[in-house]
This record gives sequence, C-alpha cells and structure tokens, in this order.
Amino acid sequence: MIENVPDTAPGISNQGWCALHTRYQHEKFVAQVLTHRQFEVFLPQYTAIRHWKDRDRQLSLPLFPCYVFIRGRLERRLDILTTPGVIGWVGVGGPSVIPAGEMEAVRRVVERIANVEPHPYLTCGDRVRVKTGPLAGLEGILVRKKNLYRLVLSVEILERSAAVEVEVSCVERVAGGPGAPREFCSGRNGGWTEVQNVAARAPSSVMQMAG
Repeated sequence: MIENVPDTAPGISNQGWCALHTRYQHEKFVAQVLTHRQFEVFLPQYTAIRHWKDRDRQLSLPLFPCYVFIRGRLERRLDILTTPGVIGWVGVGGPSVIPAGEMEAVRRVVERIANVEPHPYLTCGDRVRVKTGPLAGLEGILVRKKNLYRLVLSVEILERSAAVEVEVSCVERVAGGPGAPREFCSGRNGGWTEVQNVAARAPSSVMQMAG
C-alpha cells in the first residue's frame, strides 16, 4: 500500500523512499546534483548495447526513465524541487512513500544481476517467489512468450516494471496469487502446470522477457 505524505507532515525526514519526476534524459544530472547536496539518492540503471554504423557502444541507462528516488531530509523540499531537471514529486499533495519491499527488490536486482532491463508495466499474471540464489525471497510476475520466461518486478506508484532472468527451477508459485492471463503467462493449456512441464523438458532454460 502506498502511503502519501502531505507537505505539512511533521517529522518526515526518516520516511522511506519517494520518487521524483524528472525531465527526459535528466535523471543522472538530477541524481548527481542531489547527491552533491547531501541527499540520499537512488538511480537504478542497466547496461544496454547501442549499435552505431561503425561500432557498438555500451551505455548505462536509467531502469525507470524520468524518475529518481530520494530518501530522508524532506524538510529541505525547496532544495529538492528547485534542482534543475526536477518536475515534481510523484504523489498527490506531496511525495508518496514507496513500499519498502518494492524498493528492496529493485536494489537487489540492479546490484546482483546483470541481465535486467525495463519491461512494460504489468499488474496481473502468475505471481512467483524466487527460492534460491541472490534474489531469494523476492516476488514478481512470471511472463512468458513461447518457451521463454522472465520475472517482472514492479514499482506500483510509477507504473513501471523491470524484467530479470532467473532459472525456472529456482521459482515457485505464490499461494493465493492472481491467475495467469493467457496473453502473459500461458501456452496452449496455460497455467503453472505448463510452466513446470516446460522446465522439465528444458532444465537449462531461463526466464526471458515476453515481447
């Protein structure tokens, strides 16, 4: 559940992570300026290869374009909102606090996993939990196209998602999770049974992005 923090709320300096909406391609500049001003800033990034006529170039790009995360010292809101490139808070009537679990999932993924990239935001699908490895305990949505899979992690307030590769054998379905819409997660018969059957036929397969 997203908690909204009104502008007049006292004692908000120890609140959790909030999000700033930035101008296009100003994310890194905003993060640098706020860091220099002694704010705690988080800008998740991923590595992408861009193909030029004469060479390939490796770039570090924002995982959630046009957003920067900030935590604490919100009493200095004027310093934050007057930072060049900042459009405003993500929230109604002030910054909304992002659930700690969502932020921890994003941080663990960008710190420990190389194959992560933006993914269209989803709110439905087979919800699964990672059983082993550096992402153990994280929950996300399993998406599928043909025999390829990826785990999608979402930040609800931004309506943005990221997809990360995980071994099929390392995930389990979350009890009571939402159903699996055919367009996202199913084969001809659909459902978790088919996912397990695919994993049994191809133990080395990994989750890949749908689409």
